[in-house]
Amino acid sequence: MDQAPGSPQGPQGAPSLPTCYRHPDRETGVRCTRCERPICPECMISASVGFQCPECVREGSGTGHAPGASQPRTLAGGTVTSDPRLVTKILVGLNLAVYLVQLSVGDRFTDSFDLIGRAFVPILGDVEGVAEGQWYRMVTAMFLHGSYIHIAFNMLSLWWIGGPLEAALGRARYLALYGVSGLAGSALTYLIAEPNQPSLGASGAIFGLFGATAILMRRLNYDMRPVIALLVINLIFTFGWSNIAWEAHIGGLVGGVLIGYAMVHAPRERRALIQYGACALVLLAVVVMTLIRTGQLT
Repeated sequence: MDQAPGSPQGPQGAPSLPTCYRHPDRETGVRCTRCERPICPECMISASVGFQCPECVREGSGTGHAPGASQPRTLAGGTVTSDPRLVTKILVGLNLAVYLVQLSVGDRFTDSFDLIGRAFVPILGDVEGVAEGQWYRMVTAMFLHGSYIHIAFNMLSLWWIGGPLEAALGRARYLALYGVSGLAGSALTYLIAEPNQPSLGASGAIFGLFGATAILMRRLNYDMRPVIALLVINLIFTFGWSNIAWEAHIGGLVGGVLIGYAMVHAPRERRALIQYGACALVLLAVVVMTLIRTGQLT
């Protein structure tokens, strides 16, 4: 039986979502308010009413303005760029570069920058840790990894989850989400974990991206089952395997959900204030947890 364009049928005649006219492999429930063609999050450009596709924005279709009169915006209000995965590429490259330094320099480099509360580190010959004023460890630990499998799994997750999310949020908002989620994971690890237990990895920030992706998919009425299944699998690994800093995963996930909700649900007229305000509130929680733990250890 023939099918009408844009109205595909799933298995056993069950209806499924149409696919983006620019990315046929991506299902979507959103259409351009001008030409009514289906568009995915990467192609959505926020308009006064709904979303428009890049072609309608570029041509100024029906707006009454010249094509360049207004800057195209992403779903969350960010600037639409020619390379929507640039920040993700930089983050992957930075993590890989730091891992190469770890391999070249050895444990002394890793032990100087991983996350540790307060402990004597034999290779450094002194008491080290965040409680000793080395707050930079909460940031640097986000770019260190313990093995080939560790960094490979994290970078594949970052590329798969991060790219589409960066396209939907825009570079600045995506980078804020990544950084603050990672810090939330570091702070919860510092607060709860044993002070002599080192922690490292980008997992806290990546779990933040997972949380924000779930919020975005819910906002767009996408099928939530794939991202929920992936999140459940990751949580099983988190609590089922030893030597995994579950605190970083949970802290990053909670931070990502809170920030992601503000990113995609903030009203247009106060969008930036609410979005970056949410980031500031999570950062405040990071500072409070860090101060509490430092007071306990000193």
